Amino acid sequence: MTSKPENIHPIFDRTLKRVDKQKMLNQNSVVIWLTGLSGSGKSTIAIELEKRLHERGVLTQLLDGDNVRAGINNNLGFKAEDRLENIRRIAEVSKLFVQCGVVTINSFVSPTNDVRELAKTIIGEKDYFEVYIKASVEACEKRDVKGLYAKARRGELPNFTGISAPFDVPLNPSCIIDTELSSIEVSVEHLLNKILPIIKEKNGKI
Repeated sequence: MTSKPENIHPIFDRTLKRVDKQKMLNQNSVVIWLTGLSGSGKSTIAIELEKRLHERGVLTQLLDGDNVRAGINNNLGFKAEDRLENIRRIAEVSKLFVQCGVVTINSFVSPTNDVRELAKTIIGEKDYFEVYIKASVEACEKRDVKGLYAKARRGELPNFTGISAPFDVPLNPSCIIDTELSSIEVSVEHLLNKILPIIKEKNGKI
């Protein structure tokens, strides 16, 4: 662990507080962390969930794996240490959004229990709502419009989760959505019913 440089002096104690932002937005912020194999339906559910929340006047921010890797994390690869750093940065950014009162929807493979535990530790357990988007490797391969599984099978994509790298089934997710059994519409409705009571202001109505 690196020590904090002597010239770093955070001003958190003098800035507006999270409660001030939440009161203005009339919502409680939370990180909705979608995890699952590539092709399981994470991004599709995240996009539809954001639309449904927006219709209800909820301010959101969607963070998606490909988008983040094209920007803030474009210097990271897919080795174990890079995957860990990828999730660490995402969790730190998510924490900033939560402090601004924003409901943050995260769509990342985040393949191991260790990396998800890191995210939860950074964000804070009470602000971390983990959703396991469940689908078998076989089902994900059939949906593979990007051709990633085929490349991984040919050895062209090393460290590909589900093929040449492991995926740990979440130990205690807040919600499980099986996209082999439920449509996107049903899945999003189920997720909405779970999270709306969390983001709804006690004295307001969404």
